[in-house]
Amino acid sequence: MIRIGVDAMGGDLGLDATIAASLNIVKDFKDVEIVLYGKEEEIRPRLTSTERIEIVNCPKVLDMGEHDPVKAIRKDRFEASLCVLMNDAKAKKIDACITSGPTQCVVVAAHLLIRRLPQVERIALCPIIPNLDGHPRLLLDVGANVELRPEHISLLAQFASVVAREVLGYKEPKVGLLNIGAEEGKGRPVDKETYEVLKNNPLIKFYGNVEPNEVLNSPTEIIITDGFTGNVCMKTMEGTAKAMAKMLKEEIKASLGGMIGYLFMKKNLKRFAKRMDSKEIGGAMILGIGTPVVKAHGNSDSYAFYNAIKQGINMVKNDVIGHVLASLPSEEKDNGSN
Repeated sequence: MIRIGVDAMGGDLGLDATIAASLNIVKDFKDVEIVLYGKEEEIRPRLTSTERIEIVNCPKVLDMGEHDPVKAIRKDRFEASLCVLMNDAKAKKIDACITSGPTQCVVVAAHLLIRRLPQVERIALCPIIPNLDGHPRLLLDVGANVELRPEHISLLAQFASVVAREVLGYKEPKVGLLNIGAEEGKGRPVDKETYEVLKNNPLIKFYGNVEPNEVLNSPTEIIITDGFTGNVCMKTMEGTAKAMAKMLKEEIKASLGGMIGYLFMKKNLKRFAKRMDSKEIGGAMILGIGTPVVKAHGNSDSYAFYNAIKQGINMVKNDVIGHVLASLPSEEKDNGSN
């Protein structure tokens, strides 16, 4: 039986999203148990069924606007729902963690409480992004680190390659380095050095550079960069998508012809919106740690959170961590356990 830990109190919608998603998961997956972490007095009255659902009472919740994640996690390590969830993952009481709590708190808690794999010196935040061909892509790092050395990026590329194979189903996923030009030799000195390190890594299939204008029509299944560049890229995509949707709605409402045209294109527009909707994907994975962790969007509704849980289930069923460990160097580094 797979045990999935859920931070029931996290996110903008909190219990409205997490309880409904959890109930649907146990209905659809007979080999899954859900462990809900949060305030029991609020959770229990909302449960219409307790079949394969357990509650771990946690009196505190990390605030979505938390300014000092490290301090908050150390202070409430044994009381906040997110922290208790991560502690239980470290103790192997659960097989995966799902939360829509504050991003930096999730990243810091995963690093401090679950701990990164000994052979990986950095962790990464890795969302699944849409692509024009209808097949999703991985983008990392999008914010766990401001800077990454070439060797860090190379190891994270190995981790992402395993996820792309085992979760997304790509037999030979290609890795592309996000850069300002497609030609070899483009970019900052660190980009040039990273290019060489990736090119010489026999455990990944390196494609070369991928330009920003190719992100949503990527020739590679994995796009990798440092956390600062990746975060700017992701937020630019999100902002552009929202602006385009708003402009489209304004133009449709601007004339009678636009409104009539909308009636004929309604199904097409809905399919388009679905292809670009983050709710269909679930969330971002924290790569580099010893337990699958999925960070759902803060505004996730029950449907989006359901997909985030399903994403975690797939990572467990496909033994992503085991496959990653098999692909990494066996010797532990001196600073790997910190």
